[in-house]
This record gives sequence, C-alpha cells and structure tokens, in this order.
Amino acid sequence: MNRKNRDPLSDVARLFALATLGVGLFGAVGCDDKPAPPAVVIAPTASALAPAKPAAMGAVKLAIQKAPSKIDFMMEAPKEKIHGKASDSTTGDLNVDPMDLSKSTGLITIDISGLEVFQAVAAGADGKFPEETKSELQNKHARTWLEISDDAPADKRVENAKVQFSIKSIDVAGEKNLMKIPGAERKVMLTAKGEFLLHGHKADKTVELEATFKVDGDKISSVAVKTTKPIPIDLAEFDVKPRDAFGRFAAKGLDVLSPKVNKEALVSVDFTAKAAP
Repeated sequence: MNRKNRDPLSDVARLFALATLGVGLFGAVGCDDKPAPPAVVIAPTASALAPAKPAAMGAVKLAIQKAPSKIDFMMEAPKEKIHGKASDSTTGDLNVDPMDLSKSTGLITIDISGLEVFQAVAAGADGKFPEETKSELQNKHARTWLEISDDAPADKRVENAKVQFSIKSIDVAGEKNLMKIPGAERKVMLTAKGEFLLHGHKADKTVELEATFKVDGDKISSVAVKTTKPIPIDLAEFDVKPRDAFGRFAAKGLDVLSPKVNKEALVSVDFTAKAAP
C-alpha cells in the first residue's frame, strides 16, 4: 500500500500507542497459550514538583538559562526514527554546594508547549535513513496524546506542558569538593536522583550528567550540564497514549501497530545555569 494513502494512525501514532499498551499486548492477541500481559502501572498523579530546597549554608544559586537550552527525545524502530525537540524551553534553579557537590539540589522545568516532532523512514535495500522531516499530522497527534493540544482546557494544557525533574541527591564520581579541582573550567561526572514529572504523573528517576563549572577565583560563575546517557522514559508509566481528542482514547487502527517499536522515549538534556551578577 502506498504510504501516502495509509492512515488510520500516523507513524508517530503507532509509536505512542505501543508505548502505552506494551509490546506484550500485541504478541498475545489470539494466542490462548500465552500468559496475559502484566497490567500497566501508571505513576502517581501530581500537578507540579516541590521547589528545590537549598543544598546547605554557603550553597550557590544558579539560574538555568532558557536560551540556549536543548531537550531531545528519540524513539526508534527498525524502519523508522522519531525525533522530538523542545528548544529554548528549560528554566529553574540549581543550588550548588561547592564544598560538597553531593549536597547540591535543584528543580529543572521544561515547557513542551513548543514541542516539534520529526521523522525519518528507512528507504531502499540498504536500510539507510534519509534526512528527517517534520509532519504537521504527527505533531498534531503528539500534542493530542500529551493533552497539550488546542482542544484541551487551558488549565490542563498549561499543566501538561510542564515537565520537571527535582534533584534530591547526587553521587559524584571523584572529588566532591569543587574548590580542590584546579583550573578555570572544572568538569565533574554526576549521577542525580530525584522525581520526574510528565503528563501530570511523577516517578523516581536517575540521570547521568556531565557538569562543567566555570570558576572565577573561589566563585562559581556558571555550569554547563548535559546528559551523558539518554534517560529512558516509559510513556505508559506516565499515561501518554493515543487519543482522538482531549481525554478520549483512540481505539481505532491498533491492528496496524508493529510489535517491534521501542516503547521508551530516550530523553537528552543540555542547558547552562548562571550565578546572579
């Protein structure tokens, strides 16, 4: 069948639908000898995460710069790649304890109201992927399933557009005292643990980060933070699933879904936080 004539769900729809229903569901359809798939466990609801507490006396407060900041997610299948982008969308504060980085805390907030979704489809026998392109239909579907589309009530649209990560604790690989590390630029590898909020649901997550501090004398002027490994987010856990409209599950077209699609979105972040002048 010609791809242009195929609907009932777009390619992104198939990815998000499978993320919600789970690979096992489609493997079990029509097979009485297979055990029923485990029920999807949806994370507890929350409208926002608590503000980050100061790390300790002497902690330096750094404000995350909205621009430039970069948030990406990837979802891959053997023949398709879905790439989501939310640029210049990150705000929040980091409370950095320069004498013991493991005591640092923070609250990172991402506004996905400007989310853009792109797709690349493998073509030819070599299976190579062409340059990704943007699809207005795919973007419409993504916004509907995240419930940030125009048909969502204004208050719910604002609430669902908020993605947050609250840093509760940090493990430092190497020296914890930033002041003992030489140089004007000091790179540290960190593992941050805390709560992650998406689509009005929160769950504990662990994030591996690289933090490059700029230090002027004995003062931190800024820090550039980026993930060293994408964060796996199970969309089913956060109740992200195909919908025809706000709050209405899209049941049609599920028979065309491929069981080979990855049900996780792999999320990467990149931002800079600066001290007040």
